[in-house]
Amino acid sequence: MKRSSKLLALALAGAMTLSLAACGGGAADETTAAATTAAETTAAETTAAETAAAETTAEETTAAEASGETYVVGICQLMQHDALDAATQGFKDALTDALGDAVTFDEQNAQGDSNTCATIINSFVSNDVDLIMANATPALQAAQAGTNEIPILGTSVTEYGVALGIEDFDGTVGGNISGTSDLAPLDEQAAMLHDLFPDAKIVGLLYCSAEANSQYQVDVVKAALEGMGYQCDFYAFTDSNDLSTIVTNAANNCDVIYVPTDNTVASNTAIVDNICRPAGIPVIAGEEGICAGCGVATLSISYYDLGVGTGRMAAKILTGEADISEMPIEYAPQFTKKYNPTICSELGIEIPDDYVAIEQ
Repeated sequence: MKRSSKLLALALAGAMTLSLAACGGGAADETTAAATTAAETTAAETTAAETAAAETTAEETTAAEASGETYVVGICQLMQHDALDAATQGFKDALTDALGDAVTFDEQNAQGDSNTCATIINSFVSNDVDLIMANATPALQAAQAGTNEIPILGTSVTEYGVALGIEDFDGTVGGNISGTSDLAPLDEQAAMLHDLFPDAKIVGLLYCSAEANSQYQVDVVKAALEGMGYQCDFYAFTDSNDLSTIVTNAANNCDVIYVPTDNTVASNTAIVDNICRPAGIPVIAGEEGICAGCGVATLSISYYDLGVGTGRMAAKILTGEADISEMPIEYAPQFTKKYNPTICSELGIEIPDDYVAIEQ
């Protein structure tokens, strides 16, 4: 558009010169000179505008792009479900906002297999990526085993001391590992169960025994609930193949079921819902995705926001602004009481006004 304006100005100047030629040589010369000056002014203004636009575009590029630095970040996600997907997306969005086109992602999903996590991590190490984001505990454990040099950030990990085998964990892993935790206040989740179901007697604690952080959560919740007078029984399954059998057993013997932020349940909520809802057994969930699929209520975080926090940590590490060995684990800033209106309605459960409905 700017080039067209320049050509139009020159054409008009030529036309003015020809039309005024019959009025006398002196007048024509003066007119020609004026038209030429106008065209030159237009051209100069066009060039100045183009230069200003280029400078504005340059100012909008990130510091990393301007310096010519580029980064490759490997993402190992344990499996696909709403919570982990949201964390990965938040991570990518935040890191892209910070570094622009200077960062590229090698994103891989282990489809729930911890051995595949190890294979993915080994490929990242072989390719010498600049940073690894490990989404969920088995992915973090594989990354820890795979490298002690490449920076590793975990996310959707509940308790880093448990996940990494650190006794007396003080909040900072050290070495090449840090990240964000999805730990919600477990005592408050237990209190929520008591508020909603004060007359229940037996609570079933449903979790995958292969997930260390799930074991940690049910241990804490069990202690809290027993202090309130409930009988608590563990219902552990090894993988999705025996989930249906274990859930059926729990539904037949319990008044309420509690599920922590368990990845295997999160990716198989339909199995839990198809057993518990017809049986009239309510499920209290550790996070919103599980609650949306099979639960009645939860005290949950935003996994997208958790991923954003992880991405911001990554940007600081990659640009040299922060030393990962000195970065403490970060936690979600807020927790929200939410409920599943469809299941609550079918089971006749009344929810207090301070709960937020999960969008269906």
